[in-house]
Amino acid sequence: MKQIVIATGNKRKIGEARSSCDLFDIKVIPMHIDQDEIQSHDPIKITKQKAKNAFRKLKTPLVVNDAYWDIPSLNGFPGGYMKDVVEWFNAEDFIILLANKKDRRILCHECVIYIDDNITKLFNKTYYGEIAKEPKGMGNSIEEVAIFNGLTLAQHHDKNQYSEKAEDQVWYDFAKWYSTYESK
Repeated sequence: MKQIVIATGNKRKIGEARSSCDLFDIKVIPMHIDQDEIQSHDPIKITKQKAKNAFRKLKTPLVVNDAYWDIPSLNGFPGGYMKDVVEWFNAEDFIILLANKKDRRILCHECVIYIDDNITKLFNKTYYGEIAKEPKGMGNSIEEVAIFNGLTLAQHHDKNQYSEKAEDQVWYDFAKWYSTYESK
């Protein structure tokens, strides 16, 4: 059985990783590390830096996972700043921001980055949803209003439902690749 370290203590991220990695007989080993997150308009740059920092600290091949959000009617806000924005905004703040907008779409761009001594490999997937008109479920502010597949993310989490189909998830792409990867 192969194994992979995931640098996080986030139970949801660990569960999502396991749901796909289990399909390829890959054991997911969570390791929580504290690290400061750089700020950037480029969310991929943020995730790559997190991977490099975690690899330096843990000195083992690993993956990190991050998501960034794009609300087209707000010119891509909040982008790479989502981590801070969910602490500042409550669910109603997002609803108010879109009150006069016809376009209520929200895009979640999710990244998984694998790093070892030889390579840094990015897996990226975009999920399309919309902003609800009222909060539902228990989660952070965006999770209570971002609707994907008919439910808010908070409602999906309440049910421990990480995906409709594993093949549609970024973690599946990673696990499929990693199941055959041989580091040099």
